Amino acid sequence: MKGALNGNAIRKAVPALILTTVFSAAFVLDSGRPETTGISHSIETGQSRIHVQLLGVNDFHGQLNVTREVNGRPVGRGDYLAAYLKERKAENKNTLLVHAGDMVGASAPVSSLFQEEPAIHVLNKIGFDIGTLGNHEFDRGTKEMLRLIRGGFNQRSEYFIGAGFPYLCANVLNAKTNSPIFPPYKIMKVAGVPIGFIGVVSDDTPSMVDSKAIEGVTFIDEVTAINIAVGELKDQGVKAIVVLAHISGKQSSRDAAASGEIVEMAKLVDDEVDVMFAGHSHSYLNTEVDGKLLVQAESYGTAFSDVDLEIDPVTKEIVSKIAEIVVTYHDAIKPDPEMKALIEKYETEVTSVVDEIVGTAAFDITSKRNENGESTLGNLIADSERSMMNTDFAFINPGGIRAELQAGTVSYEELLTILPFHHHLVKMQLTGDQIRQVLNQQWQHDQVRMLQVSGLKYTWDERKTGSDKIVDLYTDDGTLVVPDKTYSVTVTSYLANGGDHFTAFQNGTNKEMGPIDVDSFKEYLKQFNQPIRSFIDGRIQKVR
Repeated sequence: MKGALNGNAIRKAVPALILTTVFSAAFVLDSGRPETTGISHSIETGQSRIHVQLLGVNDFHGQLNVTREVNGRPVGRGDYLAAYLKERKAENKNTLLVHAGDMVGASAPVSSLFQEEPAIHVLNKIGFDIGTLGNHEFDRGTKEMLRLIRGGFNQRSEYFIGAGFPYLCANVLNAKTNSPIFPPYKIMKVAGVPIGFIGVVSDDTPSMVDSKAIEGVTFIDEVTAINIAVGELKDQGVKAIVVLAHISGKQSSRDAAASGEIVEMAKLVDDEVDVMFAGHSHSYLNTEVDGKLLVQAESYGTAFSDVDLEIDPVTKEIVSKIAEIVVTYHDAIKPDPEMKALIEKYETEVTSVVDEIVGTAAFDITSKRNENGESTLGNLIADSERSMMNTDFAFINPGGIRAELQAGTVSYEELLTILPFHHHLVKMQLTGDQIRQVLNQQWQHDQVRMLQVSGLKYTWDERKTGSDKIVDLYTDDGTLVVPDKTYSVTVTSYLANGGDHFTAFQNGTNKEMGPIDVDSFKEYLKQFNQPIRSFIDGRIQKVR
């Protein structure tokens, strides 16, 4: 785990910023779940225990009108998520709605084309109580992130009111003042009992965004920041503590072992922490590690976390905690009418921009990678970028592809959902040896990021140790890539700047800026011999 910073120095940088609120809500019985009044009797103390419900969302990414599938059933969308949260909230008057970051960024056009204001507006309407930052909140820069949350003007929109609930973040500091840009924690009183909430975002965020986007802020170690905040909460008598952490963690099922940075963090944070909401990895998580309940509810509003707590009103301690990850199946509920109308309003406003038809897909072309690491959509996009910039090779980072190309008519809206970041294409020169370095950087300390390629074929061997898993490199006609020969390469500006730890791209020479990636993709598809097709053709091969 990362080394801790000097505690006294950080304690000075993370002052106590406490805002206390009293939460109450109307209570409605729901025959679909156990009835509760928010209290139960405790034999141990003779007092009534307080039942608190925390409903959590992570990595929504402004997917207001995007439907996905789980088990062959439609899921997601802001109006269905709102309906589920409203239904669950009505079951317990002691309910708080929380989120663990990445509510914006990589968003659908109905949010991204309006500077992400629609996503925040929907969160306000749903009634979220508290949240934290994710790395994608920084996509448009710190200044714009602060405007979106606190309210204000920008050059493209009128005044926006901002988030109607507080954001917390203990480990992002103003570089000049060394103080947090948001309160590190907040005390919420539920039925008279104080619950402390702490927010953190991955300190690896600088590797995930353009360096200009985080000018003026610094990121410190998450565990250090959490433990300092816990200490200050404990000094104020708070014994029920929840962390909202945009930190990755995952399980393949409820009974499977959990992995990821949040698991290691749970072992290091103060034992007064009871619950940690995770994010970033877009995965399932519902387990207990070192006495802390860890949850993550997939992504894109396809699920949410329902954490049920019992608190002793005398000791103020959480004495019981259990969680459920709830999938937002459309066929089990009706969409919230207010949210549905709001989303349709935004859809109408962007129609003239996004309804352009660019072609027809013969079948679903997906970003799902096979066991070698290759995907049909990755191949198609990489081919488009290589063609536009007329280079020998092209590389696409997998995190840049955010949706699938579905069979049938293809609109510009679909392309904007697939490639939502609007990165420029960059042409550069790399040697064969530098290309090998790039490909070996796919194996990182916590995950594997398989680049999608065009014009190149290569083999890799997972049995090789260290950072040298690439075996052979060829051009697409079967010619070996020569280590000291120079080749022309296309990447996005994100990769050109070393994003996702692909620092070898920073060594590229003779860099030339090209068009926006999604516009390049649109023009490529419009010129495609219809219908649009893409196949797995052995560009990436795993040695067996």
